[in-house]
Amino acid sequence: MPTVVTEIYTKQPMVRPKLNNMKLLDKLKWRYATKAMNGKNVSQAKIDKIIEAVSLAPSSSGLQPYEIIVITNQEVKDKIRPIAWNQSVISDCSHLLVFAAWDTYTAERINIVFDLTNKIRDLKNEGWENYRKLLLDTYPQKDAEENFNHAAKQAYIALAIAITAAALQDIDSTPMEGFDAEAVDNYLGLREKGLRSCVILAIGYRDVENDWLVNLKKVRKSIEDLVTIMD
Repeated sequence: MPTVVTEIYTKQPMVRPKLNNMKLLDKLKWRYATKAMNGKNVSQAKIDKIIEAVSLAPSSSGLQPYEIIVITNQEVKDKIRPIAWNQSVISDCSHLLVFAAWDTYTAERINIVFDLTNKIRDLKNEGWENYRKLLLDTYPQKDAEENFNHAAKQAYIALAIAITAAALQDIDSTPMEGFDAEAVDNYLGLREKGLRSCVILAIGYRDVENDWLVNLKKVRKSIEDLVTIMD
């Protein structure tokens, strides 16, 4: 098995992307779950903007109970493809993002986040410390599978932000649950880090010649069927 080179982005501060004059709804109408990519590389500057957007995603209690493994190594992508339903975008994308949620909540993990908050804000107050105690008295006592499912939900919020940030830069993406999570975890050594993969995002550029979905109309429920208004 090759050495897996992954990078967890923690660079701060970054130059924040200027999104002025970008039409969010137009970009969301333009994007779709790309079925074929052309192998063209996405610039590191654009990837950095996507990752920074992910870092700004909301999460329950601000814990960010997940990590993002960013894979550009072609050999690694090729190894993952057969355990991901042989989807071509796995090997043909520019960057493959594996969203890996905490396998459970622990006192150590919770304390790290609260201590970091106190350090960055340079303050400590009773209400915040009471909230820390509430979480410490709640999450670590729960079943690990329940905690993982909760953490995975937070990762999905970050996934949505990544998809949107990509679309705003005219970059295609394909979110995927169709993969053998245990096999991916074993290959990337995630379980040893207390992580479990929950969703994968391929990032790149659409292959307009070979993607059967590229010219088909987007299908969504009507707003009336989707939304119930209670006033």
